Amino acid sequence: MAKSYLESLLGEREKIIMSARQHWMVFFQEIIAELITGLAILVLVTLVLTMIAPIPLVALFYLVLIVPLVSLLRDYLNWRNNEYVITNRRVIHLQGVFNKNVIDSSLEKVNDVKMMQTFFGRLLGYADFEILTASELGVNRFTKIGDPIHFKTSMINAKEELETERHE
Repeated sequence: MAKSYLESLLGEREKIIMSARQHWMVFFQEIIAELITGLAILVLVTLVLTMIAPIPLVALFYLVLIVPLVSLLRDYLNWRNNEYVITNRRVIHLQGVFNKNVIDSSLEKVNDVKMMQTFFGRLLGYADFEILTASELGVNRFTKIGDPIHFKTSMINAKEELETERHE
Protein backbone atom coordinates (compact mmCIF):
# COMPACT_ATOMS: atom_id res chain seq x y z
CA MET A 1 0.00 0.00 0.00
CA ALA A 2 1.26 3.49 -0.86
CA LYS A 3 2.44 5.73 1.94
CA SER A 4 0.54 8.89 2.73
CA TYR A 5 2.29 12.24 2.47
CA LEU A 6 2.47 12.43 6.25
CA GLU A 7 4.01 8.96 6.57
CA SER A 8 6.68 9.92 4.03
CA LEU A 9 7.73 12.82 6.31
CA LEU A 10 8.35 10.62 9.34
CA GLY A 11 11.84 9.63 10.38
CA GLU A 12 12.99 6.20 11.50
CA ARG A 13 11.24 5.07 14.70
CA GLU A 14 9.04 8.18 14.58
CA LYS A 15 5.42 7.37 15.41
CA ILE A 16 2.25 9.40 15.11
CA ILE A 17 0.73 9.93 18.55
CA MET A 18 -2.18 12.15 17.55
CA SER A 19 -3.58 13.81 14.48
CA ALA A 20 -6.07 16.69 14.65
CA ARG A 21 -7.82 19.06 12.31
CA GLN A 22 -9.46 22.39 12.73
CA HIS A 23 -12.90 22.14 14.28
CA TRP A 24 -15.81 21.47 11.90
CA MET A 25 -17.09 24.99 12.67
CA VAL A 26 -14.18 26.39 10.63
CA PHE A 27 -15.46 24.46 7.61
CA PHE A 28 -19.03 25.51 8.38
CA GLN A 29 -18.05 29.20 8.52
CA GLU A 30 -16.32 28.87 5.16
CA ILE A 31 -19.25 27.22 3.41
CA ILE A 32 -22.05 29.41 4.74
CA ALA A 33 -21.36 32.09 2.10
CA GLU A 34 -21.38 29.47 -0.68
CA LEU A 35 -24.68 28.07 0.56
CA ILE A 36 -26.29 31.52 0.67
CA THR A 37 -24.92 32.39 -2.78
CA GLY A 38 -26.11 29.10 -4.25
CA LEU A 39 -29.55 29.51 -2.73
CA ALA A 40 -29.83 33.09 -4.03
CA ILE A 41 -28.85 31.98 -7.55
CA LEU A 42 -31.34 29.12 -7.41
CA VAL A 43 -34.20 31.38 -6.30
CA LEU A 44 -33.33 34.14 -8.79
CA VAL A 45 -33.06 31.83 -11.79
CA THR A 46 -36.25 29.99 -10.80
CA LEU A 47 -38.16 33.27 -10.49
CA VAL A 48 -36.88 34.51 -13.84
CA LEU A 49 -37.66 31.18 -15.48
CA THR A 50 -41.22 30.86 -14.16
CA MET A 51 -42.45 34.47 -14.08
CA ILE A 52 -40.56 36.70 -16.43
CA ALA A 53 -39.07 34.77 -19.30
CA PRO A 54 -39.95 31.11 -19.64
CA ILE A 55 -37.31 30.67 -22.34
CA PRO A 56 -35.33 27.40 -22.40
CA LEU A 57 -32.05 29.37 -22.51
CA VAL A 58 -32.72 30.84 -19.06
CA ALA A 59 -32.44 27.31 -17.66
CA LEU A 60 -28.75 27.41 -18.65
CA PHE A 61 -28.26 29.91 -15.84
CA TYR A 62 -28.65 26.98 -13.45
CA LEU A 63 -25.11 26.15 -14.55
CA VAL A 64 -23.98 29.19 -12.55
CA LEU A 65 -24.65 27.01 -9.49
CA ILE A 66 -21.43 25.21 -10.36
CA VAL A 67 -19.42 28.20 -9.05
CA PRO A 68 -20.54 27.91 -5.39
CA LEU A 69 -20.31 24.10 -5.63
CA VAL A 70 -16.69 24.30 -6.82
CA SER A 71 -15.94 26.80 -4.07
CA LEU A 72 -17.56 24.46 -1.55
CA LEU A 73 -15.37 21.59 -2.76
CA ARG A 74 -12.27 23.81 -2.53
CA ASP A 75 -13.14 24.81 1.05
CA TYR A 76 -13.66 21.17 2.02
CA LEU A 77 -10.34 20.08 0.51
CA ASN A 78 -8.51 22.94 2.25
CA TRP A 79 -10.11 22.04 5.59
CA ARG A 80 -9.44 18.32 5.10
CA ASN A 81 -5.78 18.90 4.14
CA ASN A 82 -5.00 21.19 7.08
CA GLU A 83 -3.67 18.74 9.66
CA TYR A 84 -1.91 19.08 13.01
CA VAL A 85 0.14 16.05 14.02
CA ILE A 86 1.99 15.13 17.20
CA THR A 87 4.66 12.46 16.86
CA ASN A 88 7.03 11.09 19.46
CA ARG A 89 9.63 13.64 18.22
CA ARG A 90 7.87 16.73 16.89
CA VAL A 91 4.72 18.71 16.23
CA ILE A 92 3.85 19.02 12.53
CA HIS A 93 1.44 21.36 10.73
CA LEU A 94 0.58 20.17 7.20
CA GLN A 95 -1.30 22.43 4.79
CA GLY A 96 -2.25 22.31 1.15
CA VAL A 97 -4.02 20.14 -1.38
CA PHE A 98 -1.57 20.21 -4.29
CA ASN A 99 1.19 22.46 -2.97
CA LYS A 100 2.17 21.32 0.51
CA ASN A 101 3.37 23.58 3.30
CA VAL A 102 4.92 21.76 6.27
CA ILE A 103 5.96 23.45 9.50
CA ASP A 104 7.35 21.31 12.26
CA SER A 105 8.77 21.98 15.68
CA SER A 106 10.97 19.56 17.54
CA LEU A 107 9.40 18.57 20.85
CA GLU A 108 12.69 19.10 22.66
CA LYS A 109 12.67 22.75 21.50
CA VAL A 110 9.10 23.39 22.68
CA ASN A 111 9.32 25.70 25.70
CA ASP A 112 5.68 26.46 26.35
CA VAL A 113 2.24 25.71 24.97
CA LYS A 114 -0.37 28.43 25.33
CA MET A 115 -3.99 27.40 24.82
CA MET A 116 -6.62 30.11 24.32
CA GLN A 117 -10.22 28.95 24.49
CA THR A 118 -13.18 31.28 24.12
CA PHE A 119 -16.62 30.67 25.60
CA PHE A 120 -17.84 29.26 22.27
CA GLY A 121 -14.61 27.27 21.99
CA ARG A 122 -15.36 25.61 25.33
CA LEU A 123 -18.97 25.06 24.33
CA LEU A 124 -18.15 23.53 20.93
CA GLY A 125 -14.78 21.95 21.75
CA TYR A 126 -12.04 23.95 20.02
CA ALA A 127 -9.15 26.23 20.97
CA ASP A 128 -6.22 28.18 19.56
CA PHE A 129 -2.65 27.25 20.44
CA GLU A 130 0.63 29.09 20.46
CA ILE A 131 3.59 26.73 20.60
CA LEU A 132 6.59 28.69 21.82
CA THR A 133 9.88 27.20 20.71
CA ALA A 134 13.57 27.95 21.06
CA SER A 135 13.92 28.18 17.26
CA GLU A 136 14.19 31.37 15.17
CA LEU A 137 10.50 31.27 14.30
CA GLY A 138 9.62 31.43 17.98
CA VAL A 139 5.86 30.85 17.82
CA ASN A 140 3.71 28.44 15.83
CA ARG A 141 0.01 29.32 15.83
CA PHE A 142 -2.61 26.62 15.47
CA THR A 143 -6.14 27.97 15.18
CA LYS A 144 -9.43 26.39 16.19
CA ILE A 145 -8.10 22.89 16.85
CA GLY A 146 -10.79 20.34 17.68
CA ASP A 147 -10.49 18.34 20.92
CA PRO A 148 -7.93 20.80 22.36
CA ILE A 149 -7.47 19.23 25.79
CA HIS A 150 -6.50 15.89 24.26
CA PHE A 151 -4.20 17.68 21.80
CA LYS A 152 -2.40 19.59 24.55
CA THR A 153 -2.03 16.63 26.91
CA SER A 154 -0.78 14.43 24.05
CA MET A 155 1.87 17.03 23.23
CA ILE A 156 2.94 17.41 26.87
CA ASN A 157 3.09 13.65 27.37
CA ALA A 158 5.12 13.16 24.17
CA LYS A 159 7.58 15.87 25.26
CA GLU A 160 7.95 14.31 28.70
CA GLU A 161 8.49 10.85 27.20
CA LEU A 162 11.11 12.23 24.81
CA GLU A 163 12.97 13.91 27.68
CA THR A 164 12.82 10.66 29.71
CA GLU A 165 14.30 8.70 26.76
CA ARG A 166 17.12 11.24 26.35
CA HIS A 167 18.13 11.03 30.01
CA GLU A 168 18.23 7.24 30.14
